[in-house]
Amino acid sequence: MKSMTGYGAARLDSPLIKAQLTMKALNNRYLELTLNLPSLLSAYERRIRDTIESRIRRGKVDFSIKILGGELPTEVHVDAGAARAISAALRDLAAAAGIDEPIKLSHLLGIEGILSFHRSVDADGLWESLVPAVNACIDAFEAERLKEGASARADLERQLGAIEASVLDIAARADELDAQIRVELRRRFEEVLGDLVDETRILTELASYLAKHTINEELVRLKAHIASFRATLDEEQCGKKLDFICQELNRETNTIGSKSAQVEVSAAVIRMKDAIENIREQVRNVE
Repeated sequence: MKSMTGYGAARLDSPLIKAQLTMKALNNRYLELTLNLPSLLSAYERRIRDTIESRIRRGKVDFSIKILGGELPTEVHVDAGAARAISAALRDLAAAAGIDEPIKLSHLLGIEGILSFHRSVDADGLWESLVPAVNACIDAFEAERLKEGASARADLERQLGAIEASVLDIAARADELDAQIRVELRRRFEEVLGDLVDETRILTELASYLAKHTINEELVRLKAHIASFRATLDEEQCGKKLDFICQELNRETNTIGSKSAQVEVSAAVIRMKDAIENIREQVRNVE
């Protein structure tokens, strides 16, 4: 089991480039990936995105690379014509304004386009240097998510155990509840009809009433959902399925609460609803 939240980092230290890679994520229903790359590496955005998406399925993920240095060949270009033209224009401007000040190199360096540079990049060579660092960053990120996922699983199993204990408690009272229904229904018939009570009529009404108020069917389904939840914990990318099972657990629990007014059953239902809500909050953090 993996948590959707996590953090990972790696260093790239090759002859071509030195960089710091970081990756972090928060909860999200789907995968939302944001890349923050320097212009030098923008050409690799699609490759990096594909590498991450092949391993991460859900979460709001931010991946960034910060260049720290390197030995990439650099070509510097000087636009001499523009430099001469701008220098002449600045002298004319100074003369027109009556300013007796020489034109300095610093004046020209502040003008865009006069001086430019370009790094010669061996695309395949740079990618071969970069991809191990990208995978190392993802590995560190995944290790953190597995660690958080293990803690989440322990909490989920604890909460599921609380639900199971309440189900067993309610199941132990199911026969008692049915017996109470039989006694109460017969008492009401006798209050109204006295000695004219028709046993066949009582049995018919009892069968109809029990069909609406007995909780055995809900208990069976709850036990099945608990077993399904436990089995799903071992699956990869189980978060969405666990959330669906939580909805079913909540549905059956609410039905039991509406059918039974017994104090002990109501208390068990409250415990179950509290545990289910805790599970749903935790499941939202599971990939």
